[in-house]
Amino acid sequence: MRTHYPRTPHLPWSPGASSDDVRMAGRGGLAELAGREVVVTEKLDGENTTLYRDGLHARSLDSAHHPSRAWVKGLQGRIGARIPAGRRVCGENLYARHSLAYEDLDSWFYGFSVWDGDHCLGWDRTVRFLRDLGVPTPRVLWRGTFDERALRKLKLDTARQEGYVVRRADGFAYEEFGRSVAKWVRGGHVQTDTHWMFAPVVPNGLGPGAPLWAVRSGASADVAGLLAAAGVTGAHGETGPDGRADLADMADLADMAGAPGSVEEGVVAEVCARIDGLGAGRTGEARLAGILAAALHRAPRGRVAARLAAGRLGMAQARRVCDLLGLYPYLQRPFPEPERRAGLVRMATAADLGVLHALAGATARGADAGDAGARECVEWSALCAEEAGLLGPDPLGALRGALREPLGALGADAADRCWAEARRAFAQGRITTAEEAVAATWRWRDGTFPRLVQLCGPSGSGKSTFGRALPGVDTRISLDDLRSARGFRADQRANAEVLGEGLDRLDAALARGGTVVWDATSLTDQQRGLAGSVARRRDALVTHAVVLVDEAELLRRNTLRAHPVPPQVLASQLHRFSPPHAGQAHRTWYVGAGGRVEDTAGTLADADGEY
Repeated sequence: MRTHYPRTPHLPWSPGASSDDVRMAGRGGLAELAGREVVVTEKLDGENTTLYRDGLHARSLDSAHHPSRAWVKGLQGRIGARIPAGRRVCGENLYARHSLAYEDLDSWFYGFSVWDGDHCLGWDRTVRFLRDLGVPTPRVLWRGTFDERALRKLKLDTARQEGYVVRRADGFAYEEFGRSVAKWVRGGHVQTDTHWMFAPVVPNGLGPGAPLWAVRSGASADVAGLLAAAGVTGAHGETGPDGRADLADMADLADMAGAPGSVEEGVVAEVCARIDGLGAGRTGEARLAGILAAALHRAPRGRVAARLAAGRLGMAQARRVCDLLGLYPYLQRPFPEPERRAGLVRMATAADLGVLHALAGATARGADAGDAGARECVEWSALCAEEAGLLGPDPLGALRGALREPLGALGADAADRCWAEARRAFAQGRITTAEEAVAATWRWRDGTFPRLVQLCGPSGSGKSTFGRALPGVDTRISLDDLRSARGFRADQRANAEVLGEGLDRLDAALARGGTVVWDATSLTDQQRGLAGSVARRRDALVTHAVVLVDEAELLRRNTLRAHPVPPQVLASQLHRFSPPHAGQAHRTWYVGAGGRVEDTAGTLADADGEY
């Protein structure tokens, strides 16, 4: 069934309202918004368009063909299968220039609402759903409890912006639309003599981030443009003896990946095909992460994650790419069959297994016997994952969702610990249902276990600053402080004794209970394992706090430190840094250059951070 998008009423102070426009009924209409949380987004100058699983239309349900609608028809063809029956995506087709000329769009289609029948989804659900389709949303200008004075003070550049739209942050019914959504439009917003439909089509301009959204929406990958948009730039360098990039910059990998006919370009093309062949396919962040990982599959994980996190992708997507890069080689090697299911479930905590197998299969191609063996390992692993029901986009999601209600009232630490133990029991085949998971986690529901926060990252990344700012910490153990107590902070000759003393203090602190911060670089699995083994012995909740800061920023910070690390030492740390995968601890926090947690993994909390 096709549904006409309602006319959006003007706010009482909108200067662009004409005599035949719908207006919100003054104070009476605004009273419906009073006390509610609202989201204010930029109003874009395009053509109202609605996408369905099986087609689309402009504002008119019987809208005919127009050249400006060709591109959005192609978009619907790519993402339509991912729109559930009964849902529709409403947005703005911005391909053709109307009154405003855009030069830096992320896409030629922006979504602003998602409807499930006669119900409009809340804003946060809308953003998540559209991002999973590969559709951007308009820029948020303001958010908070409705405040007419604050909205009247919003300043727009009316030479470049048409106006703004106010909508309830929560969901609402179709018949409530006129009381839940309103707009402010600049005066004289139509500034052309000829209607855009009867003028030559002039496409609006796409910005540097557009290649990322194109890949998210299922388009073929422009590898060079994609890597440039992701921020992979710099000087050329060499690769190490294993064929993976060494400390030198990753630009040479970007050049190779983007070169027509290159091996890397072939890998990217095969990964695209494999991902698109996953049932209804993957769009959104999963597809983008897989294709970026294919383009950078020879790059070192630590530097990839820090570089991408500092750019347009942000922390969440950077760590997805990082986990794919670190895990795909394991699928190309023989794996003990009794442990395979548990291993695949652990991997599913960190990565989309369908995308991971696509990457492993594409990078295992070749003619020699070793490559043939790698391909067979990947194919067998994929069969096992499919049989175990783990190849879907979120195979643990149903169990996780079912546990939120019975465990959500426990508090974050206890809930996360129970969820981690439930994952382990599920991986070992000891439980299959939420009821069994609740019964299996009774030991940790009272939250009386000790806590260990293990900081991970190179010198100068801000680990110690983050650890000192954590609330509720009972003990902080810093290896640098222990060296200083021995006479000289930079003296590495007594590392074994310092480490031994630190581990003894850690054991004693965890035995007392409370929260302990382990302040050391913890660059590798081996280094992290030493403190981790103490934590396991004391049955502690382990949180990895992974600090990802781009190399250029690390070098700058190092020059400003009271105790700078010698350049060769920092270079060695960057070379060895292999961030932990999601799932190696009970939960993982990803900390950015600003010292804030920007992403998490292994928590029971939903996407809004609420239990």
